[in-house]
Amino acid sequence: MTWDEWENLKRQAADGGSPHTRLNQLTDSGGGGRGDQDLVVHQDDLGAIGHEAYGLHDALRKQADIDGMGSDRHGNGSTMQAAAELKGQGFTMGPALSRAVTTWTDQVNSLLQACATISNHLNYSQKTHAHDDGVIAASLKQADGSAVPVSELSKYFK
Repeated sequence: MTWDEWENLKRQAADGGSPHTRLNQLTDSGGGGRGDQDLVVHQDDLGAIGHEAYGLHDALRKQADIDGMGSDRHGNGSTMQAAAELKGQGFTMGPALSRAVTTWTDQVNSLLQACATISNHLNYSQKTHAHDDGVIAASLKQADGSAVPVSELSKYFK
C-alpha cells in the first residue's frame, strides 16, 4: 500500500465513507460497543494468542530455510555454497546471492524473535493476571470466607 492509498483510506474513514474501515475507534451500532469502554482481555484470549505466536514461530523456524539457503549459522547451506562458487568463478551474482541469503536469514531471525517475544509475554501476562486475580479475590473475603459487602467495596472507588 502506498502512502497516498493510506491517506485516502484515512480520509474515507474519517468521512464515514467505508463501512469496513475503522481507525482507532469503536462503532456505535452493530455490537461494536460504546466509546467509554475499556479494553477487556480474557485469560483464554491471551493463552490462545500466545499459542498461535508459538505455532507461527515453530512453523517459521522449520520452513523458512528454503532449499537450504543458510542451513546453519555458518552459512554452509547449498545456496551459500553456490554463492561462494559463483564468486570464486568471478561472477558478480555470487556476492549478490550471498547478501540475499544474509538479509533473508537476518529478517527470519528478527521475525522469530518477535514471535518468541509475543508468545513469552502473553504467557507471562496470563500467569501474572491469574495470580493477581487470586490475590484480589482472597483480599475481598472476610475472615469467615464470605464476600465483602458492596458498601465496603465502594470505598475503593472514591
